[in-house]
Amino acid sequence: MIITLGGKSGSGKSTVAKLLAKKLNFEHYSNGDFMRELARQKNISLLELSKIAETTREIDEILDKRQRELGESQDNFIIDSRLGFHFIPNSKKIFLDADLEIRAKRILNDKIRKESNITLKEAIRNIKLREKSEMARYKQYYNLNPYDKKNFDFVINTTKSNSEEITKQILDFVNSAPSNQPDI
Repeated sequence: MIITLGGKSGSGKSTVAKLLAKKLNFEHYSNGDFMRELARQKNISLLELSKIAETTREIDEILDKRQRELGESQDNFIIDSRLGFHFIPNSKKIFLDADLEIRAKRILNDKIRKESNITLKEAIRNIKLREKSEMARYKQYYNLNPYDKKNFDFVINTTKSNSEEITKQILDFVNSAPSNQPDI
């Protein structure tokens, strides 16, 4: 079984994906981590890397290829990725969402993603800019909206839930959902 976790920044994708992977004894992959790694390698911010990705497909092609290869070569893993649902169609597709201010606070409290000396107002602005950038890019490159909940099998609003509760909801869903993989 492959689970793709999509959703908005700060909705809990990475945290929940790690918990799910641990509970299921699956590998965990994160496009966000990979994108942050690329930004660090280039010595720029994630927002700056997203802006670069608007003008060249190179960044997205690296991420897309990685996802396709994972979906074709591995099983029993979880990936948190905005477009995982698209590049790994045989997955259980989960979407996480939360209120904007809650998402910004989560990002500010995340030691890995937190940018130094940033305020809540700046975090909200950065989220909006990043989402606008991603929407434009994914529309142009793939004619997709990564936030359209119709692309997903199961949608959870995480605003008032903790990661354990969300993980349980997903486990209940995937354990009760019929397999979308063909019988052999």
